[in-house]
Amino acid sequence: MKWIPNFNSSNSLRVIFVIAVFILLFLSSIAYKHNQDLNESSKVVMHTYEINIQLERLMSAIKDAETGQRGYIITRNARFLTPYIYSRDKVNTSFITLKKLTADNPAQQENLRKLFKLIIQRFVSFENCLKYSDPKTYDKRKLDNHMFGGRILMENIRFKVDEMNDIEKTYLKNRLKIYDDEISLSPLFSISLFLTALFFILLAYRQISKDFQRLKIFNKKLLISNGLIAESEAIGKFSTWQWDLDANKIDYSDNQYRLLGHEPGSFVPVKETFLDFVHSDDKENVSNSIEGILKNRQLPFVYYKVVLPSHEIRYFKSTGKLLTDQQGSKILLGINFDITDEHLLNIELQERNKELEKSNKELASFNHVASHDLQEPLRKIQTFISRVSDADKAVMSQSARDYISKIEVSAKRMRVLIDDLLLFSRTNTTKKEFIKSNLNELLESAESELTEVIEEKSAVIMATKLPKLLVIPYQIEQLFINLIGNSLKYSKPDTIPAITIDCAKVNSSDYPELDQNIKKFYKITFTDNGMGFDPQFKETIFILFQRLHSKTDYPGTGIGLAICKKIVDNHKGYIMADSEPDKGSVFTIFLPD
Repeated sequence: MKWIPNFNSSNSLRVIFVIAVFILLFLSSIAYKHNQDLNESSKVVMHTYEINIQLERLMSAIKDAETGQRGYIITRNARFLTPYIYSRDKVNTSFITLKKLTADNPAQQENLRKLFKLIIQRFVSFENCLKYSDPKTYDKRKLDNHMFGGRILMENIRFKVDEMNDIEKTYLKNRLKIYDDEISLSPLFSISLFLTALFFILLAYRQISKDFQRLKIFNKKLLISNGLIAESEAIGKFSTWQWDLDANKIDYSDNQYRLLGHEPGSFVPVKETFLDFVHSDDKENVSNSIEGILKNRQLPFVYYKVVLPSHEIRYFKSTGKLLTDQQGSKILLGINFDITDEHLLNIELQERNKELEKSNKELASFNHVASHDLQEPLRKIQTFISRVSDADKAVMSQSARDYISKIEVSAKRMRVLIDDLLLFSRTNTTKKEFIKSNLNELLESAESELTEVIEEKSAVIMATKLPKLLVIPYQIEQLFINLIGNSLKYSKPDTIPAITIDCAKVNSSDYPELDQNIKKFYKITFTDNGMGFDPQFKETIFILFQRLHSKTDYPGTGIGLAICKKIVDNHKGYIMADSEPDKGSVFTIFLPD
């Protein structure tokens, strides 16, 4: 819309209203009956006009939804869905109004019913297009079918709207004919009709002025939307282009020129010009893809390199679709993506994957060395030391006996360290098969493993009923063994160890530190009356080789709680510790339901 009237609508309408009032007062004294007829006819005219306006609003809402949907499919920008989201309410409002306006017209009621059915089908088509354009459920064939079907539905909707408009025009024409017959009865009636018609023309002009204002607002929004699309292309590093195959004319978006290293409009886009930018390694592939467009009616994703005027190499990805308009012209619509950053990131990820594979191989080698090469000489050391009899030790000097004793203790400590390292490694490298398991049975197995220590310290273990969960059984059993064993190891001297195990189902929303995507967790707590520890170490105790006491005071390798942390991580859970010196410790585990 290039021409928009420039006047003060408010003042003009006031003047029109005053003039109309004086004219009606003048005519009322001599043409009361004719004014009554005129009033009825004017209602008919406004009725028809209101129906036409509502039908236009109905079409406008559907078009807005269609435009928003296309913009969203092309850009994946959720802002384009705003017209689509509000279009249903607009359609329902217009439909209710039309139903009231056509309540006395069965034919129009039937047309309105058919029209609403088509609109419902169109919105179903919108939803299917959004569904199959989503990257998670993307289906090219179904998307094309629904897009084409939506186009047919729009044609049927337009046809039905035009049919209803034609019916209203016919009704209006007949009613105006009756009105003309009535008004022709006298010149005075004709004059009254003229003045009254003028009055309604002015009213119509008033409404038209409002429509112009609406169009002005809509045009402004459209300009803003176009600007947003241009900005989106720049931010998203993509561009759009159109190729009229019949006229052999190509149009680029501004960002297409920029992606090729030029200012917008700096050259005439043709097929040969674009191929000049393509790297020599990919020219044949790109050229064959372009030639295959007419045959396949679409351009599948094509990956290629582009050489900019600065000799910089960029990596592109292109796709497109061949369309035929109502005149039979074939137009290819396409999108180009600059995926250089993504390509370089993929290369970096591949390098990291190689490093990770190398690291995994080294870890496997370590496991082999720890389980075979390291254990074999250690086994021999322990074997030879055990063969030194008491008689042999009696003839040795005291220092020699001390050395033998230290070697034996160190060998045992190394054996424990190797076993713990293998256990920690297996929490990462072994197969993680989740099985529905009764945690009560796993706890009983853990207690059986620790029977000797429990009986030695006369420990008391009290546990509530635990749930059945999908877990890695042997890992959860090892988790229970390590936590109970930790409480037994650090029990107070001359105090019977007491360990309480509680379990409750909790909501993740009550614990901000938990994963809020998982709604429910089982909270399992291990509370003891042991030595406890300084709260400042409640995080570091789960780190590999971290010890809070010297190895001479308490045996161990500093790996047990690190294994607990790794096992809980494998189950997508959380483990926390809380304690105070001489007041015992509380270890809390959260396992997903």
